[in-house]
Amino acid sequence: MLGRVSRTATHWPSFLLTPLTWNIFSMSTFNHHALIQTISENLAPFRKAQPAVMQGFSKMANAAMTEGAISAKNKELMALAIGVTQHCSGCIGFHIKALHKLECTRSELKEMLGVAVYMGGGPALMYAAEALKAWVDMAPTESASKVG
Repeated sequence: MLGRVSRTATHWPSFLLTPLTWNIFSMSTFNHHALIQTISENLAPFRKAQPAVMQGFSKMANAAMTEGAISAKNKELMALAIGVTQHCSGCIGFHIKALHKLECTRSELKEMLGVAVYMGGGPALMYAAEALKAWVDMAPTESASKVG
C-alpha cells in the first residue's frame, strides 16, 4: 500500500530534480520576475544544444504574435488564457510581462481571466489568482495604478 506522497522536492524522484525544478521548489512560483529569469537561464544550455529548435520556436512565436487582424495585445491575452488553463506559471510570468508592455488594463485582464476560468474550471481559477498577483507584482511603477 502506498502512503501519502509529500509534495516537497526532497521526495521527488531524482530524475525530476533538475536545476529548473529545484529552483521552482525553492522559491515561490508567485515571484514571476525570478521564475522567468530562472527559466531563461536554465534554457541557455538547451539553446546551445538545440539551436535550430530554439530558433524555430522563436520564429514561430514571432510569427504567431505579430499584429495582424488580431491585435498584439489580444494575442497576448489569448496566450495568457492558455497559460492559465494549462497551469503554466512560467507562461503567466512571460505573458503578464508582455501585457504590461502592451498597456493592457487590469479590466481587460480580469475579463479574459473570467473566460479562462469558465473554460478551465476550478484549476484555472487557482492560476487566475496567480495571474492577478503577478499583474500587481510585475507592474511597472507608472502602470501600477491603472484603472480596472
